[in-house]
Amino acid sequence: MIEIKNLDFSYKKTPVFNNINLSFPQGAIYGLLGENGVGKTTLLKIICGLQRPVSGSCTVDGMTSHDRLPAMLQRIVFLPDEVTLPDNATPQKYVDELSPFYPTFSQGTFLHLMQELEVEPDRKFREMSFGQQKKSLIAASLSLGTDYVLLDEPTNGLDIPSKAQFRSILSKIADEGKTIIISTHQVKDVENLIDPIVILSHNAVLLDASVQKITEKLCFEYGGEERPDALYSELMPGGYMNVVPNQSGEESQLNIEALFNAVLRNKEKIKELFA
Repeated sequence: MIEIKNLDFSYKKTPVFNNINLSFPQGAIYGLLGENGVGKTTLLKIICGLQRPVSGSCTVDGMTSHDRLPAMLQRIVFLPDEVTLPDNATPQKYVDELSPFYPTFSQGTFLHLMQELEVEPDRKFREMSFGQQKKSLIAASLSLGTDYVLLDEPTNGLDIPSKAQFRSILSKIADEGKTIIISTHQVKDVENLIDPIVILSHNAVLLDASVQKITEKLCFEYGGEERPDALYSELMPGGYMNVVPNQSGEESQLNIEALFNAVLRNKEKIKELFA
């Protein structure tokens, strides 16, 4: 389990987190959402030990992240949004250099994922599009067999078929009990994949809840009119989509973009609803 307790972090005089608490139990795909600059990437770096908290703690299975013990590092992989790749290298050479640090690496899994994502393992990175490079890095990261997978904007650069392949692959991995944290702005790409959902704001966690709990507390209603009690309304073809407090226990389909906007516009009300 990843546990974050009473954590403060800042860049020099710029505060990022103020006394936040989060936990990521194993066996789920977490969606990490927030506006630009709220610290989503920073949080992933803190979890894998690349950034050190000012105070508080972050542990992975009881090991302090910023100690970067080999026993922890071999159980976690972090794929940033942008990675500088050597022009003459290939995905196979890349994973050959990476794999000795990960006892759970599987060459068979790597080749299977490369085939499923339709990328050649022996083709040089310089000959690939950005999307092909991204798919190669996803395949390499997931083939390491770590218990924890941190992905920062993983669908950037992927075309529509590749995004579907990505969702299929992650669904299978989640069934194996892995913990996956996806930081993304492209919520439509992972809408039916992520559960629970964490929404960050400046210095704070606005929401940390399962999809079931969200739909118990909020109703996502499609109707002809904008409701005066709506936490968020959006004009759509045929009428309005309203997010309202679920006072009648009505079942509805979660809309993550609407949820995100409702949370940002009603921070105190959301805290009350989910307290």
